Order: sequence, then C-alpha cells, then structure tokens
Amino acid sequence: MIKATHLSKIYKQSFSSNKNDSVETVAVDDVSFSVSEGEFVAIIGPSGSGKSTLMHILGAIDTPTSGTYVLDGEDVSKLNDDELADIRNRKIGFVFQAYNLLPRTTALKNVTLPMYYAGVPKEERLKKAKKFLTMVGLEDRMDHTSSQLSGGEQQRVAIARALIMDPKILLADEPTGNLATAQGLEIMEIFSRLNKEGHTIVMITHEQNIAKFAKRIITLRDGKIAEDSPRGEAGKKN
Repeated sequence: MIKATHLSKIYKQSFSSNKNDSVETVAVDDVSFSVSEGEFVAIIGPSGSGKSTLMHILGAIDTPTSGTYVLDGEDVSKLNDDELADIRNRKIGFVFQAYNLLPRTTALKNVTLPMYYAGVPKEERLKKAKKFLTMVGLEDRMDHTSSQLSGGEQQRVAIARALIMDPKILLADEPTGNLATAQGLEIMEIFSRLNKEGHTIVMITHEQNIAKFAKRIITLRDGKIAEDSPRGEAGKKN
C-alpha cells in the first residue's frame, strides 16, 4: 500500500537576499519503509523528530526533497499541487487532533461534505453518512451540531467523515490528543475495529499507551527511523 524509499525533507530558511546566507533544517532524513494493505502502524517520536513532516508527505500534503513515495501503485513524490489534491481526495482519509468540523453544522452534514464536493447524489450521501455514523456509535446524535457534541463524539464524526469516500488508507494525526483518557481509549477501540475489518491505518502519536493499539510501531529520532518493531495483538502491553 505504501512504499517510502530514501525519503528526505529539507527546509531552507534565508536571512537575507543572498542565497548563500541560509540555514538548512533536515526534518526527515533518508527514511525507508513500507506498509502493507491491512496494517495498523503507529509512528512515534519526540517533538522535532520529523513525524509530522513524514505524515504530511504520506498524506500528499507535501512532497519530499528527495526519495520516492509510492501510494497504492502511484508515485506521489513528483506530483504538482492539483495532482496531490486528487490523490488526497481519492485515496486518503484524514483524522486530525483538532477534528476540523464545521461548528454550526450537524454531524450528518459534516460527514456528507466530501461526497458533496465529489458530486455524489444527495440520497446516496445521506445513506452512506448514516451508515458510517452508526458504525462509530452516533446513530442518536446525527442531527446535533458539532458544538453540541463532546470531544470524543466530534472525533467519531471526524472518523466517519474520513471513511466516507472509501479511502485506501486512513491517516490519523494525534487523534486522541485533545481527549480525556477514557475518550481516547474509546476512539482507539474504534480504530482497532476498523483495522480488523481490513482498513489500513497509519497513526502519529506521542503517547505510548495509544501507540500500543497498533500492530507495529515506527520510532523516529532526529528525522531517522530509530526502530521499527512489530507488536502482538492490538492493545497488548509489554
């Protein structure tokens, strides 16, 4: 599903009009790994380790300075902005820490938005949105606006929205970061169930207890892969 080969991302910051007067920051440094269909992978590391930059590359939000990134058979590395947007719409479902929902819009309408912009007929939009909201346990909250939902419920809406276009891969960036412990564990149970149903998931987190829900953990340090270790059953503790 994913094949990253010698990925690097270097940011240059200039301090004058002189091109030679600049500082380079290596955010991702010669990273290679692959993710097979149906895997659940957590990417962890301290602040500044490069995990967010790597997630942006995997999510086709950014392109690497060097190396190649192939997603579901397509080389994403050299695509322009329009082509990247097309890949994101067709193949990737995003779940963010901040939920990114419209606050005065119902859960149902929030979930239908990706299908609306894709030109899916209204009847089909509503049918699929109700299906996925029921899947995440919000069948009784569909008509509530985002501002009327708890943080955990908002994240459930975000998960339903991420799944609505049948993406090849689900990318979760600190999905429990804004939640209380109990709510976070409930969200991770949903991810575990989705993975058991065959969804491919790559998740960024700084929380070890959350990472343990994944079946494989990639640890980044200073932009490099420090460790890539398989896990046992999802949620199994050491």
